[in-house]
Amino acid sequence: MMNELLKEAQAKKAEREDRIVEHMKKGVIFIDYERTYIDADVKIGKGTTIYPNCTIEKGTVIGENCMLLPNSRISAAMIGDDVTIEASVLTECRVGSGTTVGPFAFVRPKSVIGEKCRIGDFVEIKNSDIGDGTKVSHLTYVGDSDLGHDINLGCGVVFVNYDGKTKKRSHIEDHAFIGCNTNLLAPVNVGKDAYIAAGATVTEDVPEGALYIARSKGVIKEGWVEKRKADGKL
Repeated sequence: MMNELLKEAQAKKAEREDRIVEHMKKGVIFIDYERTYIDADVKIGKGTTIYPNCTIEKGTVIGENCMLLPNSRISAAMIGDDVTIEASVLTECRVGSGTTVGPFAFVRPKSVIGEKCRIGDFVEIKNSDIGDGTKVSHLTYVGDSDLGHDINLGCGVVFVNYDGKTKKRSHIEDHAFIGCNTNLLAPVNVGKDAYIAAGATVTEDVPEGALYIARSKGVIKEGWVEKRKADGKL
């Protein structure tokens, strides 16, 4: 029984190696082919470099001159030319040419990312369209939303798309600027060239070219620490 299992494993390994050789003949570069897994129906353009520990599955199509850095998984995705993906997971999505993804990004099904975008570290995109040139750099969740082009999302932005019963969409128009730690409660629309101040919770539509501020005024209580210590509470 063990011998049969070993023979089967060796046969599958040889099949994988043959598959990678065919890609190499077409101009794909493998840094360590023995630690790379590629399904039979995957297509990869010439000049693309694949680093170790990458898994490419289920009919994925990757363009030319891409860079797949270690520890990425790509499944049923369409990837344009000159795309860099670092330590990220992409499933059933599309990524335009010249875009960078990761490290540690998660692009989920039904997501479409435009050209020359930046999807940074610890960013999750779900069922959303991201326009050309838009930057979602770090620690952000974009769910069930449509973003125009050349938008900047600051750190810690959350699209609050689920009300406990239904998923709702938000829309952000071209050139908008979304400040750090902003929550957008769907459904909301942010107009072209609008600015959302950092720390805002957006619960209404923001007109084109407007600034939206939603934060309480800070309060300073002098002597607070000393009093707490005197009361034995610190």
